Amino acid sequence: MHLRPSDPEKEPFDDIRGSLSVSRSGVFFQSSEEKYELGMRLFVTMPYSKDPSSMSHEYLAEVVRRDPLPNGLIGIGFKILMEMGLQGGYSFGRAHQRK
Repeated sequence: MHLRPSDPEKEPFDDIRGSLSVSRSGVFFQSSEEKYELGMRLFVTMPYSKDPSSMSHEYLAEVVRRDPLPNGLIGIGFKILMEMGLQGGYSFGRAHQRK
């Protein structure tokens, strides 16, 4: 996944990580990036690929956990707040009219 702060006032960073644990509403991963803060809003792209034809989705998320890990990395947990971009219900084909 690709993570970056959504707040333009925060110092920017790009972090590309795999997940350690995933639930319906959140993800836990480990990172060496020190700039994560509790309450920080993130743009998260999952799954992340540099291939432009990949089926990635972007989400707005909030950091809800920040734990030092024994391996020297930081454990970060975030909850997904919403999916960004076009949502379901959009149709680019012929419009269906109700009778």
